[in-house]
Amino acid sequence: MRLSAVILCAAMITATACAQPAPPPARPAPAAAAFPSGELVDLSHTYDKTTIFWPTAAPFTLETVSAGMTPGGYYYAANNFSTSEHGGTHLDSPIHFAEGKSTVDRIPLHRLVGPAAVIDVTAQSDANADYLITVADIEAAEQLDGPIQANAIVLLRTGYSRRWPDAARYLGTAERGDAAVAKLHSPGLHPDAAKWLVTNRSIRAIGIDTASIDNGQSTLYESHRTLFANEVPAFENLTSLEKLPKRGAHVVALPMKIGGGSGAPLRAIAILP
Repeated sequence: MRLSAVILCAAMITATACAQPAPPPARPAPAAAAFPSGELVDLSHTYDKTTIFWPTAAPFTLETVSAGMTPGGYYYAANNFSTSEHGGTHLDSPIHFAEGKSTVDRIPLHRLVGPAAVIDVTAQSDANADYLITVADIEAAEQLDGPIQANAIVLLRTGYSRRWPDAARYLGTAERGDAAVAKLHSPGLHPDAAKWLVTNRSIRAIGIDTASIDNGQSTLYESHRTLFANEVPAFENLTSLEKLPKRGAHVVALPMKIGGGSGAPLRAIAILP
């Protein structure tokens, strides 16, 4: 090939290359969602010998295995513990009252984290130990404090955590065993309000500062059944709800991951705005 032909081919190749469109600029990586910042509030009671349990549930026990100096010259502490699933600050998984629904280990993590919506019925609960939180209570709270936002964790504040660890004042009785269940008195969520929440609001979970989402005198546990049939887990025996604003806080509630569990001890916190 003559030199002039080579030069012509090279020029044509260069021109063709230059005519190609430039590659699109790389898209910037999406910004990570900021984790809420603010003061942390512990919403869990301590597990110890004073922890309140349902009258028919085995209480928490802690067995000391070691607490002292070892032959190697260093200190070593270790314990064994045992507890019922449903006692102290704990999570109820949907399978607790809804066959085929999620066990503790299968609850999606997003249901355990979210914005808090506090419904305060302290005055009503102080006046009536068997008080049932109504749809009217929830609607009144929304009128006063703002709507329950989508994907919220609803926290029912009865004020009963002030009575902890006095079982007689907190549960209505300090007796143990099957016969004591009929003597339980504490506020809870009206079954109609449970139905209204799952029908009209998109909530991730619900919590209360008493031993049960249903009130102490419930025998059919209808609020549990409605919520759990809709895969809404419950947090029970919460504390320090009075430290939270009615709207604006965030909740992180992580249970012990018990395979096949119907419930589990829960460490719940709130992040204040």
